[in-house]
Amino acid sequence: MNLQKTSYSFLLLLLICVTNYGKAQTISIIPKPMSLKVLDGDFAITSSTSIEFDKRNDELDNIAQLFHSDLLEFYHVDLPTNSRTQKAIKFQIEPESNFGNEGYSLIVNPEGILISASAPGGVFYGVQTLKQLLPVVPSGDIVVPCVEIKDEPRFKWRGLMLDVCRHYWPVFQIKKLLDEMALFKMNTFHWHLTEDQGWRIEIKKYPELTNVASWRNQTIVGHKNESNTYDGIGYGGFYTQDQIRDIVSYAKERFIDVVPEIEMPGHSTAVLAAYPELGCTGGPYEVAMTWGVFKDVYCAGKEQTFKFLEDVLDEVCELFPSRYVHIGGDECPKDLWQECEKCQKRIKDEDLKDEHELQSYFIKRIEKYLEYKNKRLIGWDEILEGGIAPEATVMSWRGIRGGIEATQLGHDVIMTPTSHCYFDHYQSKDKESEPLAIGGFLPLKKVYNYEPVPDDLNEQQASHILGAQANVWTEYITNIPHLEYMIFPRLCALSEVVWSTRESKNFVDFQTRLETTYLRLKLYNINYRDYR
Repeated sequence: MNLQKTSYSFLLLLLICVTNYGKAQTISIIPKPMSLKVLDGDFAITSSTSIEFDKRNDELDNIAQLFHSDLLEFYHVDLPTNSRTQKAIKFQIEPESNFGNEGYSLIVNPEGILISASAPGGVFYGVQTLKQLLPVVPSGDIVVPCVEIKDEPRFKWRGLMLDVCRHYWPVFQIKKLLDEMALFKMNTFHWHLTEDQGWRIEIKKYPELTNVASWRNQTIVGHKNESNTYDGIGYGGFYTQDQIRDIVSYAKERFIDVVPEIEMPGHSTAVLAAYPELGCTGGPYEVAMTWGVFKDVYCAGKEQTFKFLEDVLDEVCELFPSRYVHIGGDECPKDLWQECEKCQKRIKDEDLKDEHELQSYFIKRIEKYLEYKNKRLIGWDEILEGGIAPEATVMSWRGIRGGIEATQLGHDVIMTPTSHCYFDHYQSKDKESEPLAIGGFLPLKKVYNYEPVPDDLNEQQASHILGAQANVWTEYITNIPHLEYMIFPRLCALSEVVWSTRESKNFVDFQTRLETTYLRLKLYNINYRDYR
């Protein structure tokens, strides 16, 4: 009899373990939470479940409305808010809790769901985790497994850059991308708005930027290294200031900071086509129709160049509440500066050594103006050359050496090396099986295995690494399915790099969770590359 009881108890325990193990396999949260405990039971969200929150808090109200809209769109459930039902989904701010601005606690038990945080941003990220606990195949009641989660991000900068200059992306796609970023807890949208091939932001003081600089006569067909063929079709577009305000507001509701990039002193051919007096030669210039680096850049010797840029930045700073403005600073040929009398006079008058120091002078002067506007300057790692501006933040893209050097000088750094963060690169060595790309090879596993903090930094230097960012340059990305194909699921991998703890990362485990995430991407109508 005792043996029978022992056997029965063992089988019951085994059944509980197997059940909980199976439940754990269905919990596929990306990025991986800091702490996750699977509990017995589940909670069913029905049409009578209420979303409860303090209505005096506008941000919680907005978070509730976004969650309500998602449930209605994808699960066809219309939940009431603050109707005080017996079982509810509660959002709660606890100022004394130690979650920081983005951490949260999520508790699901059979009686309800509670998301608590120190600040609204934490509640928002708790909701994103809750969304990943929902079934990927909607049918009937929405059953959520019981869990206890405590979570907070590792890095403060979790970014994605989109180039809208080589190819223009409509407002609705920008908004969809912001939704996709939010789902995976990315919090910075770096908006690359100006380039040789097109200027994409309305500046009211300079109407020729949208009349001329935002349009090119035609575009190269195929890869620029292999083609001399052009499509003969005019191409362009720009975002009005009202559209920009709308997108910035949309991003803010999703706790995403929008950082504009206005390129200088290089990558400026489109501007010079509209305002040739800003170049060293006076032109004529035309908006670039192929890809690459061009010798025509802003003249650093003319005062009107700086007056133009300050006027542009006045309008940019008004449109974007972000603390940061990105000024590019990369890939600026110095050929014409060497030949330009005004640039050479500037070098002599400012007691500069060479054209590299002239670029440093250019960047430092712009930084002072941005400081006057209460903004901080970000530039690609070329801004280190000739002497870095005093308060500048560096984006390290040509590998990691620029980032290491900047931290050693006491500057903040965002890591975004081409080796691990350039999502315009191929996803297979068999390039014939992939859509046309700029080159390179960046598979999912390599993104996932990236570590933003180099091993040779000390603790003080490592504190200057703000985080990491994916970059999507769109020379060869011409449509929305292709754009999403290049981003997903690689952005899922990077989200875990910048959110989850270094010790918790495991690529095999990530692949397992990605199985469910593929279905979730499909539910949300997000195109992706299948790595299975």
